[in-house]
Amino acid sequence: MSDVVMPQMGESIAEGTIVRWIKKVGDRVDRDEPLFEISTDKVDAEIPSPSAGVLLEVRAQEGETVPVNSVVAVIGEAVAAVATAPAKAAQASPAAPAAAPAPAPVSTPTLAVTPAPVATVATAVVPVEPAASSGAELSGDQLRRLKSSPLVRKIAGEHNVDITMIPGTGLGGRVTKQDILAHIGKEPATGGAAAPAAPLSAKASPHVPAFKPGDNVQVVPMSVMRKKIAEHMVFSKRTSAHVYSVFEVDYTRIAKIREAKKAEYERQGVKLTFMSFLMKAAVDALKAVPVVNSSVDGDTIVYKKEINLGIAVALDWGLIVPVIKRAGEKNLLELSRAIQDLASRARAKQLKPEEVQGGTFTITNPGVFGAQFGMPIISQPQVAIMGVGHIEKRVAVIDDMIAIRTRGYLSLGYDHRIIDGAVADEYMSHVKNTLENFDPSAV
Repeated sequence: MSDVVMPQMGESIAEGTIVRWIKKVGDRVDRDEPLFEISTDKVDAEIPSPSAGVLLEVRAQEGETVPVNSVVAVIGEAVAAVATAPAKAAQASPAAPAAAPAPAPVSTPTLAVTPAPVATVATAVVPVEPAASSGAELSGDQLRRLKSSPLVRKIAGEHNVDITMIPGTGLGGRVTKQDILAHIGKEPATGGAAAPAAPLSAKASPHVPAFKPGDNVQVVPMSVMRKKIAEHMVFSKRTSAHVYSVFEVDYTRIAKIREAKKAEYERQGVKLTFMSFLMKAAVDALKAVPVVNSSVDGDTIVYKKEINLGIAVALDWGLIVPVIKRAGEKNLLELSRAIQDLASRARAKQLKPEEVQGGTFTITNPGVFGAQFGMPIISQPQVAIMGVGHIEKRVAVIDDMIAIRTRGYLSLGYDHRIIDGAVADEYMSHVKNTLENFDPSAV
């Protein structure tokens, strides 16, 4: 038999939500055949089976959020299913003789046995008040909160907070990171009840209703991916000191090269787009200004030796950022082929876990929808993100004469903790110069 685990779909991802089981218990599945679909803040993806066999057991139901690397299913041979029932019975049999001599009514051993597992679970998760082991059973909502992510339980433990007392806003009543941080903001670090007169912190600002009873509205729950994106974006704004630079770029030379070479690329099954040139220019600039390809770790700067380029892809159900690994080693054709492949498989939910991990710099293209430029939020733990504005023909002054040129804006969002404005502008100047003076021999 082999265990099927929840994959880690990104370095900052601690959990995933089962959206749909493609196979049911008893179904035969081949190795690498889609088994179930998950959702995180980075990707909605179909997860392939790690081995061939029969799906014997499903341990995480649809809609359930579980930590990465936890077992969600078991695959084996059909005969193993027959042995499952006797095995479970054998495990339960040693407890039977101990219960037999007890003449007490059924209700008595139930009360005697219940406190032990409840106290054990609560102690393993967070410190609790003595009343938690008084014999009262936890409610369904409290049990769901106990299943919150390891990060949430760690934060609760560090602040001596009883996680079952926090109203969860996550799926199924789970306590999210924002819930625990908001709760800590209202309480002293030692736990205990907050003083009734204590002012609310910014993290615990009162909820303002989005509509009044009787308003003509439609209320639709957020998808799992949308919830995760929201959490990640708020976390990034709290982490990085966001600053932006905007440059205008003349793409006229690029447009001519693209027109001359696109048929040749199409014969090789690849589309030559403006994004192809932008990726190459971004990679070359990262080599010239390496701090833009770094991360912050406490009070140290981690310079990444490899350039792993994330490209944001808009989907009908959210946004995903597949990563081109070792982009610094690829030429224009290889970069074009890589992004075309990743984007098509992202839309088909066929990306592998490692294909959305390890990004060191991201490019997003709001200009495809007509935006002049965007102010994107940095994807943690990266320190910069480049936004591509709409590329179009505009009137420009060239050598004191009016001319029609193909132009567009590029923006760079960067973390001012380690990147100063002069460094950011040096990076963008390098990108601009590469695009406006692109070498045709590199195509």
